[in-house]
Amino acid sequence: MKMPRVVKRHCPFCNAHHDHDVERVRTKPASEMKKGQRRFRRVMRGYRGFPRPKPEGLRKPTQRVKLRYRCQECRKAHQPSECFRAGKFELTES
Repeated sequence: MKMPRVVKRHCPFCNAHHDHDVERVRTKPASEMKKGQRRFRRVMRGYRGFPRPKPEGLRKPTQRVKLRYRCQECRKAHQPSECFRAGKFELTES
């Protein structure tokens, strides 16, 4: 899916329609201090095996795409809660 880098949207901070820069939200690396990760590290310690079946070839054909819009007037960013699925996602200059 192709999407323009600049779109005209409503800015909730200016309360008006302005051009917005579109950027894709990348997921942060998972924290090592989360409860699930601590449990995983504890189970993997020693001579034990993997605690759950390893996923083999189960990658979904489409990935979730989440976007952040930055207003060109006030430079504040907002992120709508909805995301969509796309096999390929590309930001274009038109």
